[in-house]
Amino acid sequence: TEEEKEKKKKKKKGGGGGGEEEVEEEEPDESMLDWWSKYFASIETMKEQLRQQEAAAAEAEEKEEMEIAEGSKGQVKNKEKSKAPKDDKKKKQQAAPELPEKNKKQKIDELKVFNKELETEFDNFEDWLHTFNLLRGKIGDNDDNATEEERIVGRFKGSMCVYKVPLPDDITKEPGYDPNFGMFQGIPSNDPINVLVRVYIVRATDLHPADINGKADPYIAIKLGKTDIKDKENYISKQLNPVFGKSFDIEATFPMESMLTVAVYDWDLVGTDDLIGETKIDLENRYYSKHRATCGVSQSYSIYGYNTWRDPMKPSQILSKLCKEGKVDGPHFGPGGRVKVANRVFTGPTEIEDENGQKKQTDEHLALTVLRHWDDIPRAGCKLVPEHVETRPLLNPDKPGIEQ
Repeated sequence: TEEEKEKKKKKKKGGGGGGEEEVEEEEPDESMLDWWSKYFASIETMKEQLRQQEAAAAEAEEKEEMEIAEGSKGQVKNKEKSKAPKDDKKKKQQAAPELPEKNKKQKIDELKVFNKELETEFDNFEDWLHTFNLLRGKIGDNDDNATEEERIVGRFKGSMCVYKVPLPDDITKEPGYDPNFGMFQGIPSNDPINVLVRVYIVRATDLHPADINGKADPYIAIKLGKTDIKDKENYISKQLNPVFGKSFDIEATFPMESMLTVAVYDWDLVGTDDLIGETKIDLENRYYSKHRATCGVSQSYSIYGYNTWRDPMKPSQILSKLCKEGKVDGPHFGPGGRVKVANRVFTGPTEIEDENGQKKQTDEHLALTVLRHWDDIPRAGCKLVPEHVETRPLLNPDKPGIEQ
């Protein structure tokens, strides 16, 4: 499979041979790289970081035990404790520079692998849009045991705010101020929007066995509004850690179709297929969030190869839009690879190479630098979602609260 090839290739790259020979081999390999190389490199980095954290924790524990054993006085303890973090920091600093060197050798760009849902990292994307469930009232006694889930008839999304009129001057004097909106300036209109949703499913890990042989035959099912995709013919036989590596395109309309369900079913020759588990993603919250959770911002801007820029908007367009929406002064691109946004100045490369090695002038790298540090911009700034893979737990309604 593609994947094993990738792994083998990696091993070849990583091990053996003198430094100079490797550099010579490195060049033609660029064409061999793809998204999977990027993904596996990122996973290695993630594992490495976990190992370092565990080692640091174990070390701190040992120190503590030794201190207790010595039974030294409080002051000495305090001194040692204040020393300990410094030592750790030094160690970490020494450990960190090794990674960039590795990257230089491999030249593989990485993406961020979250070992949890994106929502937990970004406060459920409720930076201004909050979701309130609308419940059906209880009629008589027979509905008393109905769960809250069953009583939901709809969801209200919005934001509530109590404020004093007249509003403070700094808001009313802003350019583009609309008195009808009061404190809620710059809210998107309520009209339906058509969107293209692209769902990438990389793999599933540690699935709950569904067959007598302790294995499962998993396949993917996706539901969004009226669209219902069951990828039944591509089930993966007898596997609890299937690698799917698939993408699905769905057209949808917000706000009518915004809850995406991704499920993994167990294929059965006889009878109906059993649901192993599913996860639900509120796409509307992601779409409207100021963290820009649509297509993640990647580490570098490239116009060809495995790392081609995938967002429909270029970095400079995204930056202009963010500045306009956040009423931020900029971006002002200056000579010598500098760009000014609000009161901050960022620097970066200004040339880009195409497939034929021709160099062109571009502002995209500069714009991307600002996007990756957007949380440093005063008032309007916040952390933007990086190019990523998220890990979501699969749940089954029959077994509430237990990951499948």
